[in-house]
Amino acid sequence: MIIGLTGGIASGKSTVSALLVNKGARLVDADVIAREVMLPGHEVLAAAAKQFGKEILFPDGTLNRAKLGEIVFQDPVALQTLNNLTHPAIRQEIKDRMYSMEQEEPKRLIIVDIPLLFESGLETLFHEIVVVYVPREMQIARLMERNRLSLEEAEARLNAQMDIEQKRNKADYIIDNSGDLAYTEQQVAVFWDRLGLS
Repeated sequence: MIIGLTGGIASGKSTVSALLVNKGARLVDADVIAREVMLPGHEVLAAAAKQFGKEILFPDGTLNRAKLGEIVFQDPVALQTLNNLTHPAIRQEIKDRMYSMEQEEPKRLIIVDIPLLFESGLETLFHEIVVVYVPREMQIARLMERNRLSLEEAEARLNAQMDIEQKRNKADYIIDNSGDLAYTEQQVAVFWDRLGLS
């Protein structure tokens, strides 16, 4: 079974996916794949440097994420341009990995962690979609602390995604990550049992 896992930025998707992996699930992480396509030598990074200029690269050819973030999170057109460059390659790699895992171990749960699952129109790839939920105010506070962003920067990043309440309404299953770790673990255990995986 292949389950899509999504949520808002700073909602705790990584925490939930790690808990599921600890229970025996396999993980395809879209963020990891997104970093891989932006490594030196990959055609996607070359295309991004051509589009946004060499200033998005450090002297050693690696991506200057902060610089690219400054450009795209203040400009919706630039963000869309970046997404058009990166998303097809990321989507293809996600599909390749999850179907390969499913063939290797058909009885094992495969979790595919995709922050922009709904925004990318990928709902049909999954048996069910789990949304990791925290209220918007908590997202902003966590994002400001985690990434050392101003309120304006944090809000700009949230506004580049579908609102967390919309994602919640589209979910097949919700894991509320606004409490402590024990609260989240309890919900993950209930979800796991519901799938008949225990």
